[in-house]
Amino acid sequence: MDQMNYQNKKVLVYGWARSGKAVYQLLKKIGANVYVTADEEPTDLFDDVNFVDDIDESFDLLVKNPGIRYEKEIIKKALNLNIPVITEVQVALDQFKGEVLAVTGSNGKTTTTTLIGKMLKADNVDVKVGGNIGIPVSELMLSDSQPRVLMLELSSFQLLGAQNIKPKIAVITNLFSSHIDFHHTRENYLRAKFSITQHQTKDDYLVLNDSSIDSKDFAKRSQADDYYFSPTNTSVNTYVNDGTIYFDDEKIIDLSKVVLVGEHNLENILAAVTAAKIFGVSNRAIEKVLTSFKGLEHRLEAVGVIKERTVYNDSKATDIEATQKALASFKEPITLIAGGLDRGDDLNRLVPNFKNVVSLITYGQTKNKLQSAGEKAGIKQTVVVDTLKEAVAKAKELSRPGQVLLFSPAAASWDQFPNFEIRGEEFKKMIKNREGWS
Repeated sequence: MDQMNYQNKKVLVYGWARSGKAVYQLLKKIGANVYVTADEEPTDLFDDVNFVDDIDESFDLLVKNPGIRYEKEIIKKALNLNIPVITEVQVALDQFKGEVLAVTGSNGKTTTTTLIGKMLKADNVDVKVGGNIGIPVSELMLSDSQPRVLMLELSSFQLLGAQNIKPKIAVITNLFSSHIDFHHTRENYLRAKFSITQHQTKDDYLVLNDSSIDSKDFAKRSQADDYYFSPTNTSVNTYVNDGTIYFDDEKIIDLSKVVLVGEHNLENILAAVTAAKIFGVSNRAIEKVLTSFKGLEHRLEAVGVIKERTVYNDSKATDIEATQKALASFKEPITLIAGGLDRGDDLNRLVPNFKNVVSLITYGQTKNKLQSAGEKAGIKQTVVVDTLKEAVAKAKELSRPGQVLLFSPAAASWDQFPNFEIRGEEFKKMIKNREGWS
């Protein structure tokens, strides 16, 4: 792919979060003339920052924060002036000389990215992990020394503004109808996701979920060599048979040795094993990771036992599919706390997944829709409250010893919390402090 030349270009950075600061520093380092804008002027601008309120035809490029919508007036004006609009990922990758491994998908991106990164490190590969996982790619490029490999998690927002990406190995964990409020249609969302493989060639690799309905279409349209994983289909590249994970019929590890729990995490593990084996990682390194890595915060995270109820924090379940996976991970009776931002999703899709749920406590904008779905499923105890704090207190009354107390919202956090991390932290704090349980 042709790399963009940024030297002496007049560039506007839109947004001053962590990624904005990182790409500003990177652009300055590589010789661009950089200006900054934001919806409100930040109070923590660097001393040498030129802040402007608008864009005009004198600019060569606009680099936006991935989460900023394209409906913003500055972005529409840039596009009308034929000024390219990209995200910091493209700026960073235009500076990188090594190999890129990238993960995207609707769910499981962070866990899969983390697993692959750990497997590479366990095999002594010089790798840095970043992207949507929390460290902007531009921040990784600020060092004078570059790693051999970048292991990146990329969201649809990032991919939409990084059209030059060409990973050696691209992984798509799964594809559901996510972020339609941003992309407007499922087709637009899938088009953004396809960017991860759009420029791959026959010398590159595309790892796909055999159960995802769009995988076959992506494989047909991609030039990359495709590999599939599945926990149920033994005719694909990476699969499970008689309690053992195999890659191309080679035994990798017995599931009994794997410490990461959850049906959804099995798919993440298989995706990671596939990418690692394609890269050439040893079975020893893969086993070292899978026998020690217990999972990430807010993703079906075991919080502890409170009055003989085992408590799990699954605040990262910001959509229906994630909660469906969480519910499928337990055979015990479940007291479920769910609720959050109403994006217009059909929450009745959860009805078949409520078979082990004996008590349902709902809060937030989706509380009434979730209660209705619970009643349709025949849950005898359904309670509506306003806040998460009230829901945790109510869980004491409704749950019983020996049950699982699961917080899996099936919705984004933005009705009451800034993000899913803060929502999960608040839940864990309530559990730790036994709020309403004394």
